[in-house]
Amino acid sequence: MLCLMLGTTARAQHLMLGLGDAKVEAGLNFGPTFFLGDLGGKVGKGTTFIKDLNYQLTKLMKGAFISVYPNEWMGVRIAGQYTYVEGIDSIISTNGVDELWRKQRNMDFKSNMWEAYAAIEFFPTMYLMRNEEDYDPRFRPYIFGGLGMFHFNPKGSLKDQNGNITWHDLQPLHTEGQGFPQYPDKKNYKLTQMNIPFGGGFKYIISDKVNLGLELLYRKTFTDYIDDVSTTYIDGNDFYANLPAADAAIAYRISDKTIGLVTPGVGRYSSGTQRGNPNNNDAYFSFLFKLGIRFGDRGYGNGGGGYGGSGYGGRSRSSMRCPVRF
Repeated sequence: MLCLMLGTTARAQHLMLGLGDAKVEAGLNFGPTFFLGDLGGKVGKGTTFIKDLNYQLTKLMKGAFISVYPNEWMGVRIAGQYTYVEGIDSIISTNGVDELWRKQRNMDFKSNMWEAYAAIEFFPTMYLMRNEEDYDPRFRPYIFGGLGMFHFNPKGSLKDQNGNITWHDLQPLHTEGQGFPQYPDKKNYKLTQMNIPFGGGFKYIISDKVNLGLELLYRKTFTDYIDDVSTTYIDGNDFYANLPAADAAIAYRISDKTIGLVTPGVGRYSSGTQRGNPNNNDAYFSFLFKLGIRFGDRGYGNGGGGYGGSGYGGRSRSSMRCPVRF
């Protein structure tokens, strides 16, 4: 009877501690980041996700996160990260006419990328085994999704007669006529916008306080202008009608840098010619390596303990268990 009462009390205490004391984890992450937009791409007309990546344009993302875990199967994450992205038509392979059309467009861009987001993490195996006190695995897969904000500022290049390259902010140049009265259907785009981060990964517990992880983080955005390319070319004279003379001269040159690969002798495209594909918004994704550290007296485990009986999850379960025989 005494053992039964002690065991019941221990399990109740275990449950209250797990629900009452949220666990806090903080850490760093870094890894390769890839941009998916109108510029650059692989063979053919262009496709989606990894089939259309220019791997030579891979960039490094780095950031930090804080996660709060009310229990072992769900967490709330806040994260902030930085990287930059770019796209270049000139590096496209010339396997066929589809590639040559994009190479003839001859556009490029680069942009810093800052982002912050909040997300819910869900650990399915921990949820399914949530009532099993002895289930305390080192390997823990998870999925997550949330809401975020990111800031970008696309820049394009111009080369002078001596081969010197200068970079210019593209959004103020209205390269596709955004905001011009001649194109009422083209609206100005904002440099700070919302996105939806989601993905999945796993964490591996290496000690009572420390874990390592690998994660795929994809961002769905609501803009096609991260690379400043989306719809059609405009009449170059409209730049001079709407912008200061110095800006208009830059916009006239940088909005259309066509070189005659498919159509020899072409200098500029006529207004209304396709410049990008507005049917697919831009996106970017990362493979992140993560280092997480839990703070406070309680580490990993359903009861807050460690491995090998070194914490609450190990010691208390064994010390409060009634013997099989007296």
